[in-house]
Amino acid sequence: MSQAYFISGIDTDAGKSYVTGYIASQLMAEGKRVVTQKFIQTGNELYSEDIELHRKIMGIEPLPEDIDHTTAPVIFSYPASAQLAARIDGRDIDLDLIDKATSTLMNRYDVVLIEGAGGLMVPITDDMFTIDYVVSRKLPMLLVTNGILGSINHTILSLEAIKSRGIELAGVIYNEHFDTDATIAEDTRSFIERYLKRHFPGTRMIYVPSIKDGKS
Repeated sequence: MSQAYFISGIDTDAGKSYVTGYIASQLMAEGKRVVTQKFIQTGNELYSEDIELHRKIMGIEPLPEDIDHTTAPVIFSYPASAQLAARIDGRDIDLDLIDKATSTLMNRYDVVLIEGAGGLMVPITDDMFTIDYVVSRKLPMLLVTNGILGSINHTILSLEAIKSRGIELAGVIYNEHFDTDATIAEDTRSFIERYLKRHFPGTRMIYVPSIKDGKS
């Protein structure tokens, strides 16, 4: 049976796109049929740069579902939150279109990795945040974090929000790309691991290595 996961980050620049492509490549190596989807793409026109990055990391050419926009059904030109980008482009955000695209992908692949836009509280409308979409669709969550100064605060706030909404936390993914201060990075890792053991027992901390010539 196919499964979809929603990948969100502790903030806009947590490294979700790189992590999404990396996780997809690892699942492919295990023999699974995997596809990635961009929930809502902003700052692009006609195609999704994030999907393009996923395919590069996965080591594959664009898929037919990329060409027909199934993997990125909603694209706005302005690089901003979904609700602002939609307003600037003078268009509504068609959640039904996103749902149909996800359903199509789930019928064709074993695993669908849905990359969010920004963090959990990025507004889709004045009354709906990204986290509300995740809850309403009952999607398990993969949360991307890193070792930047301040990320403990952002991570714990995100985890508190996930727990309060009753979202299944499938894993916390630590992106090593930003480990520029070894002392802060080590403390961040160990603190989050301890927090997970207390509040999300059984949830794994997954480490994604940095790549020198890649984009995170």
